[in-house]
Amino acid sequence: MSEKSKETEEEFSFICPSCKQGKIFIKKTVYELPDKDQMLIIKFECNHCNFTNNDIIPLTTNMEPGIKLLKIENEEDLKSKIYRSPIAKLEIPELELMVEPGPSANFYYTNVEGILDRFERAVLIYFDNLQTNDPEKNEIQELLDNIAKAKKGELPVTLKLTDEGGGSYIIPQNESKYEFIRSKSVNSNDI
Repeated sequence: MSEKSKETEEEFSFICPSCKQGKIFIKKTVYELPDKDQMLIIKFECNHCNFTNNDIIPLTTNMEPGIKLLKIENEEDLKSKIYRSPIAKLEIPELELMVEPGPSANFYYTNVEGILDRFERAVLIYFDNLQTNDPEKNEIQELLDNIAKAKKGELPVTLKLTDEGGGSYIIPQNESKYEFIRSKSVNSNDI
């Protein structure tokens, strides 16, 4: 355990949702990141079947609803940190890649390279399941090549994070490449 983290463990008496026999234990760790933000990491674990689930929740970053845009133009930009809440939509428009929010979506904290890795793995699964003579195979191979170029900082792309709940954020390596568009709240008197 790092000296920059503080762990507590609490036992709750609810039944495991997976095996219906065990008890869920919860470990909570508050972790201080190098940029002085704090994250709460919560781990749920069953004492019977070892079912686990993790959540990461930011504690100190100011988050507002809106659209966060980050231009990725070189390798340094790939180190920019991304925190995506389960209700956020993440896009790379130039590559026509998108992650929509959904009922089983989780929080995740990574960098731009990690986002590109996730997309690459998903596209590879699709590519590997295509028939050898499928006409779409060439198009998907081109997409994989473009993802590889973007991962090297050789193909400029934009990362777009849309979060109307305000639970996501970007910590850019270069502030001049970051743009935030605040959501306009609708007041019933304005309608």
